[in-house]
Amino acid sequence: MTDDNRAAVFDVGRVLFQWQLRALFEKLIDDPERLDWFCTHVVSEEWHFQHDRGTPLAEMLPARMAEFPEHALLIAAYAARFNETVPGEVEGVHDIVRRLAERGVPLYCLTNFGDELFARFRPAQPIFDLFEDIVVSGTERIAKPDPRIYEILERRSGRPGRALFFTDDNPANVEAARARGWDAHLFTDAATLEAQLAASGLL
Repeated sequence: MTDDNRAAVFDVGRVLFQWQLRALFEKLIDDPERLDWFCTHVVSEEWHFQHDRGTPLAEMLPARMAEFPEHALLIAAYAARFNETVPGEVEGVHDIVRRLAERGVPLYCLTNFGDELFARFRPAQPIFDLFEDIVVSGTERIAKPDPRIYEILERRSGRPGRALFFTDDNPANVEAARARGWDAHLFTDAATLEAQLAASGLL
């Protein structure tokens, strides 16, 4: 595979789609201080990341409910209503994806996302139909920035790192990709991404 067959690789959360646990729980918790405490100590991003690494919900939820029994219903809502933590797409990025697809650029996703939660989220989002493959950390039980998950995408795409343009909002994930020779960029907004893709010759 040569660099002439380059592909574009997108992160999902905070690149393709907005993501914020508070987007759900602000509907369920009226008091701002209690909301802050809950999202810091109970259903936090750190706790959620276990699912991204492959821990099943059937293990995570009962353990958390046992630790915080007074919040059992809210913890259950995390799983039952997870799609509500995604309030919408990141402005402008889906248009860029469509333009790349129209140009015939192969598209992939490399996402830290729980296997069970992604299975619920994926069917509601037709933008994913434009991607040739989606590497999901919870399915692989390996999460970015572990180099092994980048290797999985290289293998499944049939491309070396130098043939992969990558955008992610997490600096550690970008650095891990660069360490494998990927053309990796820190995502900030659609306009900057468009300029980076143009500079790389993909748009």
